[in-house]
Amino acid sequence: MIVVVGAGYAGVMAANSVARGVSEPVVLVNERDTFVERVRLHQLAAGQSLRVRPLAGLLRGPELAVGRVVRIDADERVVHLGDGRTIGYDTLVYALGSSGDLSVPGAAEFAFDVGAYSDAVRLRDRLAGGGSAVVVGGGLTGIEAAAELARPDLKVSLVTDRVGAGLSERGRSYVLKVLERRGVSVREGVRVESVHGDGVVLVGGESVAADAVVWTAGFRVPGVAREAGFAVDGSGRMVVDGTLRSVSHEEVYGVGDAAAVRVGGQELRMACATGLPAGQHVGKVIAALRSGRAVPGLRFRYVNQCVSLGRGDALVQFVLADDSARDRVLTGRVAAWYKEAIVRGTVFVQRHPRVPVSL
Repeated sequence: MIVVVGAGYAGVMAANSVARGVSEPVVLVNERDTFVERVRLHQLAAGQSLRVRPLAGLLRGPELAVGRVVRIDADERVVHLGDGRTIGYDTLVYALGSSGDLSVPGAAEFAFDVGAYSDAVRLRDRLAGGGSAVVVGGGLTGIEAAAELARPDLKVSLVTDRVGAGLSERGRSYVLKVLERRGVSVREGVRVESVHGDGVVLVGGESVAADAVVWTAGFRVPGVAREAGFAVDGSGRMVVDGTLRSVSHEEVYGVGDAAAVRVGGQELRMACATGLPAGQHVGKVIAALRSGRAVPGLRFRYVNQCVSLGRGDALVQFVLADDSARDRVLTGRVAAWYKEAIVRGTVFVQRHPRVPVSL
């Protein structure tokens, strides 16, 4: 039996892709029975309604097992769930994803991880009556959260070392102009030292008051792979070869944020833009092995980075194959339509794993 653990973008794609190419049972294990559109959670936090997507409606062949993965016994090839159940596997696809890195003092206790569904709901409720919020982190997630949360009854500030550090100067300039237009106060060149119930303290001692602290500064992966004895890198991501197979356990594959995937010597970033192609590819690899065909390596190149700036605005930053920014960008309402098409497309391609993925 083939078991896929984790039903994020990479996991659902992997489960459907694997099931399409093999005759044996495929089981997808996830802690909830609905699919979380993580790239839309800033919308949920801002009070917008998101469509509920039952995983049963996304799966094309795999069986769904609902439960939280707490441990993997690599020697016995058994997945242990939080309720005491166990699921044995012959082949395992590891796709447990990532969460916000809340290692800064006070962040785990007081900050809201906008990449987690439960935190997005709590943040929505906390800010329902207005007030103030400070967003920590100026990457794409932080930019989207700050722009989406900004509204007349909510004072939003963004604190970071640099807003949109990976964008072109043209793209970064546009983001800063939109944030200013939406009333977001931006502080660059600062780092957060600690988080408290009433705001954050910056390195140097300055306090920034807020009713809610929104954390988007970095990600971390679960410790399940390390604890199982799989080969992992310094951050705990499973180390895989060019076919996405674990370098320490030949019956195990890794996809998504929890795997350190390299193409042409470059480690791919954590994003659905990389998780979806990897999830699709692992199905081709397993099918090839089952039929005795040559096992293909992952071929991948980046195309763009899409950043929503509220519902009617966005930035599409076109990039080179290695994800470095080109000078070319798309902005405004057309970019917002483009971004929305990409987000809707992620759900479509998971249901139809034959469709080529290029995000």
